[in-house]
Amino acid sequence: MGFSGGYFDVDQNIKSVESLDVETALPGFWDDNESAQKVLQRRSSLQRSIDIWKNLEKEREDLEAMLELSAEEEDPSMDEEIRTSLTRLSEQAANAELKAMLSGKTDFNNAFVAINSGAGGTESQDWAEMLLRMYLRWGDRNGYKTEVLDTQYGEEAGIKSATVLFTGDYTYGYLKAEIGVHRLVRISPYDSNKRRHTSFASVFVYPEIDDEVDLEIKEEDLKTDVYRASGPGGQGVNTTDSAVRLTHVPSGIVVQCQNERSQHKNKASALKVMKARLYELEQEKLGEEKKEMEKQKKKIEWGSQIRSYVLHPYQLVKDLRTGVEAGNVDAVLDGDLQPFIQAFLRFDKTGEEAGKE
Repeated sequence: MGFSGGYFDVDQNIKSVESLDVETALPGFWDDNESAQKVLQRRSSLQRSIDIWKNLEKEREDLEAMLELSAEEEDPSMDEEIRTSLTRLSEQAANAELKAMLSGKTDFNNAFVAINSGAGGTESQDWAEMLLRMYLRWGDRNGYKTEVLDTQYGEEAGIKSATVLFTGDYTYGYLKAEIGVHRLVRISPYDSNKRRHTSFASVFVYPEIDDEVDLEIKEEDLKTDVYRASGPGGQGVNTTDSAVRLTHVPSGIVVQCQNERSQHKNKASALKVMKARLYELEQEKLGEEKKEMEKQKKKIEWGSQIRSYVLHPYQLVKDLRTGVEAGNVDAVLDGDLQPFIQAFLRFDKTGEEAGKE
């Protein structure tokens, strides 16, 4: 059994852990607490990959021993235990194989998820809020920390946009599978005639960029606006101008954060999002792969979606890139996204390898 890829380069990971152990023992390591925490997080992730590999090897050895013992003693009573062990090993190997695919430069990073409603007013804004809940539930189910940095509410219901920071190992590597337009078909709860409506919302994902990355944002290139944060229906939620909107004049990129009561904290969060988006913009300029990802950010309308969620006249979620389907729409909207993410990563890896031939 063997895997290739950054996550399971076991010898390299062991060397990296040893190198990090030396770094953590140096005088002054804790002088910069934020930097020290990132080093420890990186070490923990590498150690987990080593442990996963060792556990797989142990499971394989135990299974081989059972097979040999069963053959020697001709004992059919062990067959059920062997089947159970084989199933468990296959599942563990499949999960390890998936992690082995996450070898991109920023796959390990935390991720910013930006959700925007499409045309259609309240319908699409309600759909955008459903997607926000779906991703927050996905984060909760998978043990990731989530922080909603900004929410722009609709006039009647739902949200116009939201930005969420997902913190944890390989959040960007997984969530990049969600980039694109998501389409919902249902009987509208806002239509008194109970007609069927189609709504669209877009999702884009940016990796959080470490401070070590050399990306300068000049103060003179930024326009800063402060305003009073608002809640559902446009109601004010703060009595001070704590919300912050940053505009990077050369690129035209705009980010905003309002969910903290402190203007300073909102600006710090907005700067992190801005840095992530500018980094992604630079990567798009440098590589065709990034440009292909950007093509997924099409106009939010019919024909440009990556996934359809149908609630009427039947129930089905279908990913239009991989063909993966799920009949339990409620489970998907409750955060059960792993089958879609796994299929996309395998699909993306296959396409990448085919392009190298």
